[in-house]
Amino acid sequence: MPTDLADLSAVELLAAYAAKRLSPVEVTEAVIARIEAYEPKLNALYAFDPAAARAMARASEARWFKGEALPLDGVPCTIKENVATKGLAVPLGTAAREQVIAEEDAPPAQRLREAGCVILAKTTMPDYGMLSSGLSSFHPLTRNPWDLSKNPGGSSAGAGAAGAAGYGPFHVGTDIGGSIRLPAGWCGLVGLKPSFGRVPIDPTYYGRVAGPMTRTVEDAALMMRELSKPDARDGMSLPPQAIDWLALDIDLKSLRLGLQLDAGLGLAVEPQVRAAIEAAATAFVAAGAIVEPMAPFLTREMLDGLDDFWRQRAWADIGALPPERQQKVLPYILAWAEGGRNLDGLKVYQGMSQMMAMRDAALRASAPFDFVLSPVSPVPAFAAELASPIHDPARPFEHITFTVAANMSDQPAISVHAGLTSEGLPIGLQITGRRFDDLGVLRLAKAWESLRGGEIAWPRL
Repeated sequence: MPTDLADLSAVELLAAYAAKRLSPVEVTEAVIARIEAYEPKLNALYAFDPAAARAMARASEARWFKGEALPLDGVPCTIKENVATKGLAVPLGTAAREQVIAEEDAPPAQRLREAGCVILAKTTMPDYGMLSSGLSSFHPLTRNPWDLSKNPGGSSAGAGAAGAAGYGPFHVGTDIGGSIRLPAGWCGLVGLKPSFGRVPIDPTYYGRVAGPMTRTVEDAALMMRELSKPDARDGMSLPPQAIDWLALDIDLKSLRLGLQLDAGLGLAVEPQVRAAIEAAATAFVAAGAIVEPMAPFLTREMLDGLDDFWRQRAWADIGALPPERQQKVLPYILAWAEGGRNLDGLKVYQGMSQMMAMRDAALRASAPFDFVLSPVSPVPAFAAELASPIHDPARPFEHITFTVAANMSDQPAISVHAGLTSEGLPIGLQITGRRFDDLGVLRLAKAWESLRGGEIAWPRL
């Protein structure tokens, strides 16, 4: 067990609270101390409120003392900035938006608050959540604790950095094309993009989900137990389902796993990334699974169609701003969104149709398999100051070719740490499951944790 309380998992904390070996107050103090020591270098947080966290910790301690503990009582957490929390503004990572105070918690924040979590802060994101980067016109530049010269990924940038730095066990991210899995992969975390609708969210949008970012699969499962509870505000959420989220055992024998090492387009998979994913596949074969290659299915028309649709969607927001506010948008994002300014209705419709084609192709390609193994990203973390590995708004999505299809197809997909490059940067293994088999994805990720073995030596700043 880690000696620093800030590094304890939620599973360990809850057991220690129940046995009266630890108090939520002393754990919260340890996490606050970690944040105060690391945050000047990382810039992972927005609206950090130690006084409010201490008050929540004291209330949690009292509930444990009276035998009235809530399901996640006293576990420190952060919540991504675009998930509304009562009393705080929701800037969406951009200096261009007016700061309107949220009147209520969005569903993911409300579920964790109801479960007794100690909410420490919100976490940073790039402008409008449209970068795989910690670059923002509103927040200071967020950096990767594994290497401060590198990017933590995005758009759940602060959540990725906070999780790797030990800012508590629980972090809520959101994902519409890879925004949970990419920072999880580049920061060594477990990051689950649930099936679309599994976790109620408000406002909802096509392909957008909220999910856990943690250091362990068991902690992610604990979060899902609460996050997946129903909320009537999300009219696109799945019907409530009784899922035993902590039943994580799986028999690997005869499981049929697809291995995708080529997305068909975009950035080439770097050799060290490929080697780590191949090593994971080999370990699954040794444990009794059947692993077979899966052919690429994405096409240039699909990725460019999605780009057209998302540019036009972004321009609908940014183009409506007065000129003085438009100029506050991150220049990269403004340049990208302006590509949607003159798209006609037919072009946007064709883009939406290509997103549907991506959905159908992903489901056809993965149908023969119980799960699919792939890289999360074809490349490791890149320079902190860049908006993407290519840093070209004309080619914005060449690095999300392994992640984006699962958003279109509603499939659950998880990032789990697969190893380090020779430079000491994390590599993420992605496991994609059949639609609505979120528990199965967690189970296979837990099996991989066992096959991988060993504790992760988390970075120290």
